[in-house]
Amino acid sequence: MGFFQKILDKFSGAPADTGNAAEKEMFTQKYSAFQALLGANNAILMTMADMEDKLSGEYLIDRQYIVQNAAAISASVKDVIDRLNEIADGRYAELYERYRQISTGVEEAFIRRRPVSDGSLTVSFDALNRTMADLAGGKNANLGQMRNVVSVPVPRGFAITSTAYIRFMQHNGFLDKINQRLSGLSVDNMEALRTASKEIKELILNAEIPPDMQTAITETYDGVFNGHDIRVSIRSSAVEEDDEFSFAGQYSTYLNVSKDDIPVKYKAVIASLFSDNAIFYYKTKGFKESDMAMAVGVVEMINARAGGVMYSNDPNDPAIHNIIINAAWGLGTTIVDGTASAQTYTLAKEPQLQIISRNIPHQSAMAVCNDSGSIDDVQTPQAMHEAASLSDAEIMELSKYAQILERHFGLPQDIEWAVDQSGQLFFLQTRPLHIYTHEPSPHVPTDIKGHKRLIEKGVVTCKGVGHGKAFIIRREDDLFDFPEGGVLIARTTSPRYVTVMNKAAAIVTNIGGATGHMASLAREYRLPTLLDTEIATSVISHGQEITVDAVNGYVYDGYVRELIDNYENKPNPFKDTLLFRILSQALKWIVPLNLIHPETEEFCPKNCATYHDITRFAHEKAMQHMFSITDIAAVHSGYGAVRMVTGLPIDLYVIDLGGGIDGIPKRINPEHITSMPFNAFFSGLNAMPWPQGRPLDVGGFMGMVANSATMSEAQMVEMAKCSFTFLSKNYMNFSIRLGYHLSLVEAYVSDNLNDNYIKFHFNGGGAQLDRRIRRVSLIAEILREMDFDSIIVTGDVIDARLSKYKRQFIEQKLTIMGKLTVYTKQLDMVMYNDSVTDHYKAEFIKDHIAGSVRQQQG
Repeated sequence: MGFFQKILDKFSGAPADTGNAAEKEMFTQKYSAFQALLGANNAILMTMADMEDKLSGEYLIDRQYIVQNAAAISASVKDVIDRLNEIADGRYAELYERYRQISTGVEEAFIRRRPVSDGSLTVSFDALNRTMADLAGGKNANLGQMRNVVSVPVPRGFAITSTAYIRFMQHNGFLDKINQRLSGLSVDNMEALRTASKEIKELILNAEIPPDMQTAITETYDGVFNGHDIRVSIRSSAVEEDDEFSFAGQYSTYLNVSKDDIPVKYKAVIASLFSDNAIFYYKTKGFKESDMAMAVGVVEMINARAGGVMYSNDPNDPAIHNIIINAAWGLGTTIVDGTASAQTYTLAKEPQLQIISRNIPHQSAMAVCNDSGSIDDVQTPQAMHEAASLSDAEIMELSKYAQILERHFGLPQDIEWAVDQSGQLFFLQTRPLHIYTHEPSPHVPTDIKGHKRLIEKGVVTCKGVGHGKAFIIRREDDLFDFPEGGVLIARTTSPRYVTVMNKAAAIVTNIGGATGHMASLAREYRLPTLLDTEIATSVISHGQEITVDAVNGYVYDGYVRELIDNYENKPNPFKDTLLFRILSQALKWIVPLNLIHPETEEFCPKNCATYHDITRFAHEKAMQHMFSITDIAAVHSGYGAVRMVTGLPIDLYVIDLGGGIDGIPKRINPEHITSMPFNAFFSGLNAMPWPQGRPLDVGGFMGMVANSATMSEAQMVEMAKCSFTFLSKNYMNFSIRLGYHLSLVEAYVSDNLNDNYIKFHFNGGGAQLDRRIRRVSLIAEILREMDFDSIIVTGDVIDARLSKYKRQFIEQKLTIMGKLTVYTKQLDMVMYNDSVTDHYKAEFIKDHIAGSVRQQQG
């Protein structure tokens, strides 16, 4: 009895209450950092989800969208690292280096070709090749390549380079002014684009060409044309033009220009770089303002007898491999701008090059050069109205060059050509021919007759249609048996499902949101995913054949041919754009999640390869450090705790981190508590009869006495400590000590399911080890029934976690946790065999969980 009195004496001692405000302030600051970390984490996940959704190509975005959102994620990740180190006293400084390396990768996704700021102001076509696009622009570089490497006929000419563009813009003070004017414009506001365009073009048209640049143009002109006064065309050649991106029709071209008019037309071409259409084009293609340097081509004017455009492959039917030639009498401008019906010649490449069809419409007008330096539209001579503008020999010659250019550049080509009055053929440009072989995905019907809908609501996280047999995941080990082509059905989401995403046809869960870790993984794998259905595991049977419509948010019983046969995730033309590649490349450093298993050694800062990894790591470690906050209290005597009158046989002290207590009462009662997780947990504590008359077998009682007699003084003190709870409106960290065991329950409850979680730690007990282990086994099985997604049992110690439930469900779980805490008090004393354990487990599940589960599923 003296031994038991010693225990009672330990319990009777209250903690030292020095009112040390500094200690309480430390806890408050850590909690504030934790809240800030959760907020930043949510912002990151939501922005990642939005950016991933844009990869579908269904939304109009521009480069500014990608840059701004990547910058926002980067800033939030930096904030997450800062907050984690506040919570953990600087333990994770290594994350800053990983953050720097990942940020460099994100930034490199935006790096494009740069204009040459220190090159020549002009370059003759005779000195150009395709590697010089940075200096001469894409169109001029291709002409140099054709002339000097491929040896196809190209007119004489020269480039006014991107260096000259920078010289011109700097001389007039335009670079920063224009970049600032355009950088904030959105492609959604065309009126603002038009206003900005008008302002900028007026500036350029009224600007001065620097004297050294004027001299370079004149001298190069005289050298290229041997001192003769040759009419020229002034053509755009932006640094990115005619490479991967055509910029077709976005910029101005001026024909039949005299030597004296070159400076004026040069400025007009530069001004066209800033037309509202051109601005919209480059923004939606993923370019930024500094990418859009303009070189200009000065090309000998061909007074064409006939001209037009040739495709080295038919873009409407590329599999047949035909060459298409469009032609017209006079200059080919009527073909390029679509003002005249083209003569069309189709040639088969195989088995040998031959003309297979001709279409020669009536042509009553044509464009020709006049002597005054402009272009006239004149009547086509009567004899030419329905006559072929090309001979068969010219058609064959053009086609052979088409094949040569396609082989040289390695892609189908879009080629502009002209035949002069003497019959000499010239090529005026070539650029990649963009061929899209896929049609947009068809509309997915919302009402399919004859098929039973099992689910009619949910959050579509990744669009698509999937079909297969349902495979219900009840515990992590089930993933080992997941079949190829199965539909994963689960109560909640988990990043661990990534291990079967390559095999799954779709994912459907009761709980979850579009911004969670698993949702990001599903989008990365393009796996049709429907979350937050609330009822999936109750209305879908294991092995049942189902069809998931993750477009409209339905799940059907059986095989729905109308969906499966008609819907495909087909490539979108957006995926062939620079904008898509920039977005994809940036997201490779942002979204992939490599840190999946927190319990492994690989879950560490050095293995963080993406922003998502850092966020996941920081969130996990922040929860662990907040969970151990009561250990901090145990070694600091001055934590400013206030005793709470509970009406229960526990000695409880409360530390308010802010918003957890209503007002400043002299005595704290349960009705003063405003903390959502505490009130839910305490309602469970208060709802159960506290065990007093539970029968003990003699072995259990004597085992307790024997175990207690061997305890050290330090263990006795630890056992006898009172209970603590740290509270805020949304947060609870409850260290509850009942007899010989300790339970730690931490929870965060809010309207954002990504924040919500419960963490649980249990150890100790007064009985012999085998009985304590039976109690731990019972608790673990009950936690599994409650859908805890991580349960680790080591001896007589449990660590468990549940996360990402809606507020009402997480509060229900906390209430059950309160009941479980009371129910298992001293339960180890009666755990003398497995059948007794099974009895108590079944009793608790029947009385306190089964009804709750039915409520969630109903």
